[in-house]
Amino acid sequence: PSFCSFRYGLSLLLHACNVLIMSQRMCVSLTMVVMVNRTDPHGLPNTSTEELLDNIKNPVYNWSPDFQGIIFSSIFYGSVIFQIPAGYLSGIYSVKKMVGSTLFVSSLINLFIPLAAQVGETLVIVCRVAQGVAQGTVAAAQQVIWIKWAPPLERGRLTSISISGFMLGPFITLIATGFICKSLGWPMVFYILGACGCTLSLLWFVLFYDDPKDHPCMSISEKEYITSFHVQQVSSSEYSLPIKDMLKSLPLWAICMCTFALFWSSTIILFYTPTFINSKLHVNINENGLLSALPHLFAWIFGILAGQMADFLLSRNIFSILNIRKLFIMLGLLLPALFCVCLLYLSSSFYGTIIFLILACATGSFTMVTVIVNTLEIAPRYCGFLNGFILVIGTIAGIISSTLTGIILNQDPESSWFKIFFLIAGINVIGVIFYLIFAKAEIQDWAKEKQHTRL
Repeated sequence: PSFCSFRYGLSLLLHACNVLIMSQRMCVSLTMVVMVNRTDPHGLPNTSTEELLDNIKNPVYNWSPDFQGIIFSSIFYGSVIFQIPAGYLSGIYSVKKMVGSTLFVSSLINLFIPLAAQVGETLVIVCRVAQGVAQGTVAAAQQVIWIKWAPPLERGRLTSISISGFMLGPFITLIATGFICKSLGWPMVFYILGACGCTLSLLWFVLFYDDPKDHPCMSISEKEYITSFHVQQVSSSEYSLPIKDMLKSLPLWAICMCTFALFWSSTIILFYTPTFINSKLHVNINENGLLSALPHLFAWIFGILAGQMADFLLSRNIFSILNIRKLFIMLGLLLPALFCVCLLYLSSSFYGTIIFLILACATGSFTMVTVIVNTLEIAPRYCGFLNGFILVIGTIAGIISSTLTGIILNQDPESSWFKIFFLIAGINVIGVIFYLIFAKAEIQDWAKEKQHTRL
């Protein structure tokens, strides 16, 4: 593998797309701290000039914790609607057009969210739902790219580089959001991310091609190297879906269970880390942004390392493919469960809280080597559709976890974090047990090209 090759450049381009998608998705988790931090009327006679200017720069709204949970989760409503169709269509139509256009739409909507907040909270939810449709399409469609672009022994590292953008996005956003909110106002966060996303979508249309053999900038040797591994790949644009066999496939449900657990814990950590830090450590908005960003920085690092480690173990034949997938599922779900419990009982100090929060978030990245790549191994012919289906399972977990967390925080502030973290640990353990029993790493009978099962 050559790290200066075009396929690695493509993984970095997808990495940047995922950074923008995730930044747009979760920037509201920190801006919410500023948007709802007080409920006094604006423009009172005894209000100072500095406060008046801050009110103009940072408009404030009276939204309850349970309503904030709905806003956090609303972006998943759109994702759950369109991810399965997007995954299916990505196996038929141009991924270049699907990813580029939906990234542009998501970025355009991001520019209008501050205006939507002024109109009313309902419009904010509508914008977030529409944004979820666009972002769900980007997430579901991009995995099909690696069928044609990734040699089998490089799938782990190429996928981990591109997917790790979902971890780096929160880090960049949380670092920058606090400073932007303080100096320019929280609406500028949405304007900046929207503008960057529109620019990146145009760059995507210029640099990416659906098939490596059609790319004008690649060397002939790299084209031959990539295409030599995919002689047996399905090239038909029309195929039937063996839905019944898919629904009865326990290896597929094993991936779904782990994805559900991953999204449950990562969504809570993603959206509620600033709230947790604010309630436990009582720091200002800049410090909150920095501390909330650190777990995602380490998650990004761990995610890239996981891909390198998995491909190393595979290339040296140290473990079988199935054992590698099981190993990283155990690391990615059991370690976060352990550190969530430690966060409750062993984090009495400031540094203890931050360390366990970092570890609980970062170690979850090990699962990405399994949940993303495993579908390519059990059903490469239908990986676009299956990735859409699996992402819907994860999206449902995100909707439930973020909404339920908001309800728990609103109704039981005393013991709320104990309930939230123990629930994360329990769901993770169940996911690991199911995967260890039923997981597979070879092409299933229903996914072989010769089969044409119809409903």
